[in-house]
Amino acid sequence: MNELTSESLELVRDHTVYACVMGSRAFGLATEASDTDRRGVYLAPTPLFWRFEKPPTHVEGPREEQFSWELERFCELALRANPNILECLHSPLVERVTPVGEELLSLRGAFLSRLAHTSFSRYAASQHTKLVADVRIHGAPRWKHAMHLLRLLLSCRDLLRTGRLTIDAGPHRDRLLAVRRGELSWAEADAWMTRLTEETEAALSTTPLPQSPDHARVADFLHRARRASAAA
Repeated sequence: MNELTSESLELVRDHTVYACVMGSRAFGLATEASDTDRRGVYLAPTPLFWRFEKPPTHVEGPREEQFSWELERFCELALRANPNILECLHSPLVERVTPVGEELLSLRGAFLSRLAHTSFSRYAASQHTKLVADVRIHGAPRWKHAMHLLRLLLSCRDLLRTGRLTIDAGPHRDRLLAVRRGELSWAEADAWMTRLTEETEAALSTTPLPQSPDHARVADFLHRARRASAAA
């Protein structure tokens, strides 16, 4: 966890190229008690890389529930199909976007590939293991976490089916909120998770997604952003 230094604060304040709201508000699953999770991407000025001490790859803060990544780190994670990063690029709640940020958003398709099946599935499996442990120890899962896992599985299945990533819960909103309220039994919620996992596996064989992301296109974008920053 990075200490919020004056330099880190300046990076987020003055060099953010893209900022959005994530979490339940972006997913269409917010309640009155929901936090506002903010995520952002900043472009560290190129001269900062010409010294021994490099700029931070991420910054937490300065606001509550705010987290930002340096552009290169963000792109690296997106190319690996990190679920949280990919979803940031598809938030319907954009708070700030510069020309560099607009170009980053235009690259959303370049980051999508069949790697998403592996990354989303691994994340879902780890979250499911935690839920099962909660049921074993406490007799019930953390229902909010169960809801978000189901939403993630729905998102992954539909991404593989269509080649497009949609993070809004859409037609599943009411049932997902019922899960959050504990109105479904764990057996029902777990059966839904199992069915979605099976549907995701089936979608992989016919997915329109490419085998790999477009590394060259992303690398060209990052190179141009660094050069423009150096010249500024």
